Amino acid sequence: MGSARLLMLGCLMACGVTAFGQNYEYPPLSAAVRLRCFLKSTLGPTAIAGGAVVAGWGTLFDDPKEYGTHWDGFGERYGLHVSQSATSNAMEAGIGAFWGEDPRYFPDVGQPFQTRLGHVIKYTFLTTNRDGQTMPAYARYAAISGSNFTSNEWRPASQANATDGGERIALGFAGRMASNAIHEFMPGMMRHFSHKQNDH
Repeated sequence: MGSARLLMLGCLMACGVTAFGQNYEYPPLSAAVRLRCFLKSTLGPTAIAGGAVVAGWGTLFDDPKEYGTHWDGFGERYGLHVSQSATSNAMEAGIGAFWGEDPRYFPDVGQPFQTRLGHVIKYTFLTTNRDGQTMPAYARYAAISGSNFTSNEWRPASQANATDGGERIALGFAGRMASNAIHEFMPGMMRHFSHKQNDH
């Protein structure tokens, strides 16, 4: 998988990450909130749409090649994406609960663009704990890495190797970064376009 396709697919995979930052009303982190985050990121509308985009992309480029470029291949790719995503989300939720990590992304509203862009990148690799203190996203590291190598057990042979596993880990972080960017900037863009339409 080339680097350009890897980056593009990472951005597309952002559709499969729950939009925790759609508004700025955040309930305190609890077991119920953590469970809701897991369910949304695995079974929510954006996750379903993201899985379809990823499966469609793979079908278009016949990756993995064992599945072919037909509807059956699309279905197999979709199932592969969902299984790997669910494994990753479950690992991050479980390990994160043990360490007290908050899986949600909180936009840095009101700051200059460069500051907000830095915030997007920073919180791809960092998170906050129950007290709002910044910490490394250990659960995310473990989940993205562990789930991608674990999925080698049910992936076709052409993808069940260390090289592809490493690429998928990079893809996972690229997807998280793209998701953060969407949550950081999309609400403001939507409000801007809404005001533009109302002015006409």
